[in-house]
Parts: sequence; structure tokens; C-alpha cells
Amino acid sequence: MLGNALIGLREGLEAGLVVSILVAFLVRTDRRSELPKVWLGVGIAVAVSVGVTLALALAQQQLTFEAQETFGGALSIIAVGFVTWMIFWMRRAARSISAELRGKLEGALAMGPAAVVVMATLAVGREGLETALFFFTAAQAAGETTQPLIGFLIGIATAVLLAYLIYRGAISLNLSRFFTVTGVLLIFVAAGILAYGVHDLQEAGLVPGLTTLAFDVSAVIPPDSWHGTLLKGIFNFSPQTTVAEAVVWVAYVAVVLPLFIRPQRTRAATPTT
Repeated sequence: MLGNALIGLREGLEAGLVVSILVAFLVRTDRRSELPKVWLGVGIAVAVSVGVTLALALAQQQLTFEAQETFGGALSIIAVGFVTWMIFWMRRAARSISAELRGKLEGALAMGPAAVVVMATLAVGREGLETALFFFTAAQAAGETTQPLIGFLIGIATAVLLAYLIYRGAISLNLSRFFTVTGVLLIFVAAGILAYGVHDLQEAGLVPGLTTLAFDVSAVIPPDSWHGTLLKGIFNFSPQTTVAEAVVWVAYVAVVLPLFIRPQRTRAATPTT
């Protein structure tokens, strides 16, 4: 549940900030008449994201066991790729996203009503599709339970509240620090999803070593215990982990985490003559 709450909070706040930036720009420039077009675009983006999630779930149900495992494993790997790109992109763009969105909206306003709807749809839809894919794979990893959905909805609700309070000026949030901290946590969540994806491919027979375990601590951390459930929910930890799962988990964290937490390089100012 906690892992999905983090996904919902992180992705929901990104989408909420995008919407608040667009709305604030129209309000401050006295163009409130354009707000319905922005909200229409937001609604379309949300509907498409929900539709993608349902389509993935329905498509998987029609497959054989081996095909389901292959499908789930491939989606897990794709989702990890998306979230990895997202956390690095947001780390770089956190300070400039507001100006970039305002510029795009200004251009869309000049082009006409349809362009405003499309611009808002695309701006929010990117976050929505990332959320749909990552949530689906995280829910698959959690198994037959409603906890991923509950955690996800809690994260989304919290994100909406924070975005509203930020828009109203009720709170001040250091976005750079927020996205850095949640980015680190998401790296560990993504590592768990990646390991689960490899396990799916092992179940499908595409990756060898299904019975070759790196460790088995199920006697110490039973899967149905509170701490086993907690580790599963946050990091997708499995008490019985294959060598392949352990290798990809360690390799992902060992490469991505140092790259993410290293200090960002600042561009040197161009000398003037």
C-alpha cells in the first residue's frame, strides 16, 4: 500500500502542479474564460489514463499463463524505464517547468480553443499515462488485493490537497527537495518492480534460474507477517528471491541511485565581450 501511495503522491502532485500553473496563469492574465478548455483537457487526460489501466487489466485476463507472465514482465520493465526517466527529468526541470508551461499555454491560446484543450491534455496526460503504467505493474506485483488501489487513492488525494494549498498560497513546499526525496524512494520501489518483472519472465520460461535462489528468509520474514507485508508493499521484497532478481535489483540501485543523488552541474555563464 505504501509503495502505491508514494506513486500516487509523486505523480499526482506533478499533475496537480501542472494544472495549478495553467490555472494560475489564466487567472493572473485575466483570461478566466479559457479555464473550461483547460479543465476539459484535464478531464480527457484523466479518462485516457483510467482507460489505459482498464485496458491493460482486460488484455492480460485474455492471455494464457505464460503469455500473462511475459506481458506482466515486459510492462514492469517498461514502467521502470518510464519512472527512471521521469525522476531524472523532474529533478532537472523542477525550477523551469512553470515558465515552460506558461510559454506553451500562451502559444496554444494564440492558436485557438482546440489548441488549449490539446495542450492541457498532453501536459497532464504524460503524468497520467506514467501513473497508469507504473500503478498497474505495482498492483500486479502486490497480487490479488485491494491495498494497492487504496494506497494509490490515498496518495492521489494527498497530492490534490497539497496542490490546492500550494495554489492558494496556504503552504510553501520546497519542490526541488520534495522531488529529490521522493525520487530516491521511487528508485527503490522501481528496483522492486524490476525484480518482479524478471521473476515474471522466469515464470514464463524466458529467463532461466526460477529455482535458483539467492536467499530464502521466509522463516524469518513470513510473507503474510506484518513486516513481510510492509516490505512487500513498499519495496516489493520477496523472502524467496532468485539470483536473477537479486542481481537486477542490486545493479539497478547501484547504477541509478548514485547518478541521481550526485550534485547537479550548473551551467557556467557565457562571458560577455
